[in-house]
Amino acid sequence: QVQLVESGGGLVQPGGSLRLSCVLSGSIIPNTITWYRQAPGKERELVARIIGYGQRDYGDFVKGRFTISRNNAKSTVYLQMNSLKPEDTAVYYCNAVLAGNNYWGQGTQVTVSS
Repeated sequence: QVQLVESGGGLVQPGGSLRLSCVLSGSIIPNTITWYRQAPGKERELVARIIGYGQRDYGDFVKGRFTISRNNAKSTVYLQMNSLKPEDTAVYYCNAVLAGNNYWGQGTQVTVSS
């Protein structure tokens, strides 16, 4: 089993930055961790994924603005978000898949507004 706890969300002005954290705990830390987001009235979409310390994938809308990274010593995956836009407003969730089971955090709200 895996537990995920997100933090770091908040209110930021357009063009600003936030760093989200996802702290993982459990007997096994999955190799692949994914950040998703869901805005009101919209479907959940993939923001960024990291596999090990190497492969990183991003949603098309990221366009070089976000960076996913991890620190296994701290069991934490980060999402650095720069040049934020109002359309980035959403609840951001951390996800892990282990033995065919999906694990989700509670989410952290990101609001981009002037």
